[in-house]
Amino acid sequence: MNTKNIAKNLLAGLLLTTAVGAAMAEASRVPDTRFVSTKTRAEVIAELQQARATGQLLVTDRDQDVKTVASARSRDEVRAELATARANGELAISNQ
Repeated sequence: MNTKNIAKNLLAGLLLTTAVGAAMAEASRVPDTRFVSTKTRAEVIAELQQARATGQLLVTDRDQDVKTVASARSRDEVRAELATARANGELAISNQ
């Protein structure tokens, strides 16, 4: 009786795994169209430099204003606080 239930559950699991695998295999496919540029690399670079010079680029990491932050504690104070937290088991450890 028990072996029948085990066999039935194994068969159901196998069928479910097969169905899920088949559904995942039918992912949408990107058409194999080739991109054809109308500009040369030099033209694109020149346009980029011109846009940077006139301030037309909306987002860029290079030109952002860097703000300095003044800390209220010294480096040694922060290290001491870290050591205390480790010793007391207050530090959550994560692999992320």
